[in-house]
Amino acid sequence: MQHRDLDSALHALRSKMRQRRKALPVRERLDAAAALAASLLPALEGRSGFVAGYWAVHGELPLHAVQANLPATLRWCLPVLGSGRTLAFREWRAGQPLATNRFGIPEPAEGPLIAADALAVTLLPLLAFDGRGHRLGQGGGWYDRSFALRAESAPPPLLVGVGYAWQQVEAIDAAAWDVPLDAAATDAGIVHFDRAPRASG
Repeated sequence: MQHRDLDSALHALRSKMRQRRKALPVRERLDAAAALAASLLPALEGRSGFVAGYWAVHGELPLHAVQANLPATLRWCLPVLGSGRTLAFREWRAGQPLATNRFGIPEPAEGPLIAADALAVTLLPLLAFDGRGHRLGQGGGWYDRSFALRAESAPPPLLVGVGYAWQQVEAIDAAAWDVPLDAAATDAGIVHFDRAPRASG
């Protein structure tokens, strides 16, 4: 597929998924959040350190049920827009101060910044994913730049895409800079991907 055709196809898929996600009834989102927590929390048992989530916007699958029941060995973080169009992270608990970033998304306003490579697990929002672990995000590349270290290395951080089961598609044509997921967690369960680090050179 030529570059222009690929861009057009990805744009169409993004638009389709955004519209469907935003149209989800609140009850359906909350039911999906509970189902996600039921499968994801047991998978996080035994891990320790920082786990990064996200502040759900525009119909993204909410993570409040995961955060509220996180194992005591894990500390919840949220992304903060950093320099070089990359993400840093800050620990956050309900009730602590938030500031709205330039995309209108709340992020922790206080506390030391945590680098991407200091995380144990990262829960990434997505618009779509496929069976090879390719993720379609908003198109800004923030997560791919932040976790470029994972293109040629094993976890940590473990990269887990989070979305509704219907967001899985047959195939996504990944760009050279796209960093694949280790797993996807949905309201229907967890999908693990057999991804091998890219060869260097």
